[in-house]
Amino acid sequence: MDLLSRAEAAFLSTAGRLSWIGPTLARLTLGVVFIGTGWGKLHDLDKVTGFFTELGIPAPGFNALLASSAELTCGSLLLVGLLSRLASIPLIVTMIVAILTAKRGDLHGLPDLLGFEEWTYIVLASWIAVAGPGPLSLDRFVQFFLRRSGGSESTARIAVV
Repeated sequence: MDLLSRAEAAFLSTAGRLSWIGPTLARLTLGVVFIGTGWGKLHDLDKVTGFFTELGIPAPGFNALLASSAELTCGSLLLVGLLSRLASIPLIVTMIVAILTAKRGDLHGLPDLLGFEEWTYIVLASWIAVAGPGPLSLDRFVQFFLRRSGGSESTARIAVV
């Protein structure tokens, strides 16, 4: 084996051992961000409702409560890594609505879209929804526990969706 092949093998081996870092950091980042924004919105619902009214969002009071609750609840689930794939979906929807309403005037093309922090949150949440939360999560613990207690593989997989 030549030097280049050994270096590649060492790099791939190290990258494999560190593969947990990406999903864990994405999940923790989104969790902290959305817990903060959800908490802040829930404690100032009148202001959020007024803002939603200005944006023309239907049923602004209901949607302010819904968005705030989704951010706090789903952010909390992501932080601990429980039901992570499902918790990502409402956050993706909320960020799409934010881009289409609050950011619409700032959106003039793809470079603008890709520069929005909301877009970054969509990308991270989509990754978690598709790839899962990583090994350092309650989802993985629940899956492990179900397998050890005699549950089938499909039951363990379904339990953490």
